[in-house]
Amino acid sequence: MGELTDKLSAAGNKAVGSAKKAIGKATDNEELIAEGTAQKLKGTGQDVKGSVKGALGDKI
Repeated sequence: MGELTDKLSAAGNKAVGSAKKAIGKATDNEELIAEGTAQKLKGTGQDVKGSVKGALGDKI
């Protein structure tokens, strides 16, 4: 996957994670809050990965 693909996936995971977390808080669902937090963290990791690929020219 290239830099752009990683960054797009990151944006999607961050958005879905935020939505899950908000719904979990609104419904007092601890499991959904945890899922949302984990998905946001996954998105952050993908964003960092994309940035590294961009800095290194997609060679990794």
